[in-house]
Parts: sequence; C-alpha cells; structure tokens
Amino acid sequence: MAEGHTITIEQHTERVRAVHGGRVLAESTRALVLRETGCPPRYYLPAEDVRLDLLAPSESHTYCPFKGTASYWSLPDTADLVWAYPEPKPEVARIKDHLCFYEVETV
Repeated sequence: MAEGHTITIEQHTERVRAVHGGRVLAESTRALVLRETGCPPRYYLPAEDVRLDLLAPSESHTYCPFKGTASYWSLPDTADLVWAYPEPKPEVARIKDHLCFYEVETV
C-alpha cells in the first residue's frame, strides 16, 4: 500500500441487495464491505448470491494498484454495472469470488 492509503475488509452484518430497473440482481447476507481511502464503502457479494444469468461478461478491464485487475459484467441496457477481481492481490484476497455493484441497498 502507498503511504496513507488503507483498505479494510469486514464481514457485513446486514442484508445487501443490488436492484436495477426494478429487478433484483443480487441479494446476500454474506457480503463483505471494503473500505478504501478516498472511496465510498463497496459491498462485495459472493458470486452464488448474484444473478449471473442476467449479466454478460464485458470486454472491459481496469487495473488498481492495490487490488489488481478487475473484470466487468453488463446488462443489455447498462454497460459495466458489476465488477470483480478474479485474481486479487494477496492483501485483499478475501474479495476473490465476490462481485461488486456501483449501487446497493442495505436492509
């Protein structure tokens, strides 16, 4: 990590839902919350709790020096709505096999 940059990952204790266009894309009581310097909290949901049948892999990839290379998934009307780190850096290994949405509800 760069000096002053931190990432923490904790088990979230509430239900998390990702909804788009009125359709529930994911719902989990097993989400991880990732807090990173300069970023809003992000909820990573286990792949088993995500409706991957509704999402299509995207050609997009981005690189984070702290987490690794992200892969994205899209809906027909919304590109790159969901991302994951298939091979995260060792410091954030807990997010492997988890997906993240830009917006979620906690209930």
